[in-house]
Amino acid sequence: MRAVRPISLALVLVLAAPLAACSGQPGAHAWAALVCTTLSPWRSEIDTLTSRTQQTMTTKTTPPEAKENLARLFDGAATASEKAREGVEKAGVPDVTNGQAIADGFLSSLAGIRDAYGHARTGIEGLATAPPQAFYDEVGKVVAQLTTDYEASSLDTTKLESVELRQAFDALPECQ
Repeated sequence: MRAVRPISLALVLVLAAPLAACSGQPGAHAWAALVCTTLSPWRSEIDTLTSRTQQTMTTKTTPPEAKENLARLFDGAATASEKAREGVEKAGVPDVTNGQAIADGFLSSLAGIRDAYGHARTGIEGLATAPPQAFYDEVGKVVAQLTTDYEASSLDTTKLESVELRQAFDALPECQ
């Protein structure tokens, strides 16, 4: 058996690192950091829009004003959700067991949330504003459907568990 010369081993090690980096699959910590950095502003935006929606529902406004406000809020949430989905897509696939399924799960969930807000916007835009009570009753139905659609889009982490990612999400400050 021929001995490996130290220079050959060093060359292999130097070349292996860039090749591994070219795999396009970030490690668990890198992927979690990218995802959390993408989702943090999205969560804040969704929280703000949810609060504004609740205010719109309880503030005395005319049906046309409420319709316009709600359509704008739901459009903003759909846009923010798509931006978050694009950010997660750019993060790639984590280099963990079932990495593709995990990334796909995140993308599918965000697409479902985007679509839920889009359907709510469309539902609000299609409502007649008179008589007022009928309008507000229908708004309640659209919001109830939004809640159902939103919940149906939530990510089922029990099927996509990765010990490495769980540790990364728990350890990284950007994920807190």
